[in-house]
Amino acid sequence: MFEAVRNNKRVAQVILALLIVPFAFFGMDAYFSDSGSANEAARVGGTTIGAWEFDQALREQQDRLRQDGGGQVDRALLQSAELRRAVLENLINQRVLALYAAENRLVVTPQQLQETIAGVASFQENGSFSLQRYETLLRAQGMTPATFEARLAQDVRVQQIVAAVGDAGIVPQASARRFLDAQLESRSVREFRLSAKALAADVKVDDAQVSAYYEANPTRFERPARLQAEYLVFDRAAVERGIEVADAAVRAFYDGNPQRFGVPEERQARHILLALDQGAEQAEVDRVMAEARALVEQLRADPARFAALAKEKSQDPGSAGNGGDLGFFARGVMVGAFEDAVFGLQKGVIGEPVRSDFGVHIVEVTDIKPSSVKPFEAVRAEILAELRAQEAGRRFAELAEQFSNTVYEQPDSLQPAAEALGLKTATTDWISRDSAPAPLADERVISALFGDEAVQKSRNTEAIEIGNGTLVSARVKAFEPARRLPLDEVRERIVELVRIEQGRVKATRAGEEMLAALRKGEQVAARWGEARKLQRGAPGLPAAAMQAVFSASAETLPVHVGVQSTEGDYVLYRIEAVERAQIGDADPRVAAVTGQYKQLLAGRDFGAFLSELRQRYEVTINPTALQVEPR
Repeated sequence: MFEAVRNNKRVAQVILALLIVPFAFFGMDAYFSDSGSANEAARVGGTTIGAWEFDQALREQQDRLRQDGGGQVDRALLQSAELRRAVLENLINQRVLALYAAENRLVVTPQQLQETIAGVASFQENGSFSLQRYETLLRAQGMTPATFEARLAQDVRVQQIVAAVGDAGIVPQASARRFLDAQLESRSVREFRLSAKALAADVKVDDAQVSAYYEANPTRFERPARLQAEYLVFDRAAVERGIEVADAAVRAFYDGNPQRFGVPEERQARHILLALDQGAEQAEVDRVMAEARALVEQLRADPARFAALAKEKSQDPGSAGNGGDLGFFARGVMVGAFEDAVFGLQKGVIGEPVRSDFGVHIVEVTDIKPSSVKPFEAVRAEILAELRAQEAGRRFAELAEQFSNTVYEQPDSLQPAAEALGLKTATTDWISRDSAPAPLADERVISALFGDEAVQKSRNTEAIEIGNGTLVSARVKAFEPARRLPLDEVRERIVELVRIEQGRVKATRAGEEMLAALRKGEQVAARWGEARKLQRGAPGLPAAAMQAVFSASAETLPVHVGVQSTEGDYVLYRIEAVERAQIGDADPRVAAVTGQYKQLLAGRDFGAFLSELRQRYEVTINPTALQVEPR
């Protein structure tokens, strides 16, 4: 099954893209909580998705969106009901997959976990797995290897399901050819555009129309509540910049942690695996061991044949094609019996057959990298950064508490906190909920600033953590409630809006009349643009236009279609010619499209599979979890 995941990586990626929250960061405890608390977001198959779990997943997704958008993300999106539903639906999908995996007793072997971990780029140094780096990174995340591996095992189980579903689709070649025909078909098209803006220029708008529009759209001309704020930022980075670490302390750390800076011995080995079940009868064990010993004798007589025999005889699909080569690895990566054999051999020696959980191995060590210790100067900067970060963490924790206490205990001013910590306050211009600059753009800060405590009582907000090691407190300096702008202030804007709407109406009416005439075979006064050759698979027009052009029947040419653009223009398209590609039986594009088509089918099938699981495990959603707090 694990091999299926590797062999169908692209299909698995397509399907897993439907799951917006990474599996690896949710453990079994999260999946199978059954507290029965009323504070729950959903119930799935008798288990509970708690409100705390949902809130955590929502915050993580909001943080990812902020990072992806470089901090320029619409706050309305971050707080939308649509995002809340997407996150909750994803948690539900995770839960039903986990329940299915448990029900079907899907197993992840230690070797599968080891292979997965060894393949993670973050855990590698110089292209090979580094146990030291692995443990260091986990410590930085506050995780033990056991915790991480338990969570990763759940991820692999889910990927097993994904791979199995994704690999089930069969794409007939005829279907792939039809799909390719459609993708490669080209249509020669000319365009004629009726400009809404040009038609709007002649529109006359009187006072009655302005007043009527103003009254019909009261919220459109409302200025939201706004305020001016004073704020104070306290962050760990500033604390760390002020920390000095003595050279003696750096040296003492190096001398006191020799194991930390040692590079363990690594060995490169190759093997031939003869599969053997753990519970095999003794006769079968004897047969496989005899075969292994015979191979050992052959190889000792002619070691140069190892790669060829591995390709022929080895039942390890991951290494057989490479002549059995497993690359370099340190202790702690492979299963125990196999690892002991490798590290007990001299370079170039063919060892005696060794049995593991996976069968019988014939092993040769091909290279050895002896253990070593990194010189002090090579790791000095690393140690310095670590010691500075440690001291910064300690000081920040102390000072953060002081910052929080001061802004809370002296709520009428930020100045006491600024003076105590050597900080400077900053002020904003007028801001609304949707126009706050960083660092006030955080939803929690904005909600606090526009809350009653800050607006009506002019108190400091609490110290709010807006990022890792960054605290903000703010207060309102001036406030203006939401109000409807006077008609005189928005009159010109309304006139323009009415003109635009009328221009769109005139463009649409004229365009539809021209289209009807063209379809009757009548001549119209239209100056058609230059012919453009369009392909379905290479869009050259807006989506609605491409849909109209390629949906039109081309049995009789020319044929005409009309589409209203997003700008309000009405655009006529004249399809004058259709060309279809010549596709031979051996055309490599057929195979490529077959793969693409399979991905589409895999996504569809996986969606249907999830739907079936959701029916099986009885999903119930708490409607309050999807409600957006009033602004």
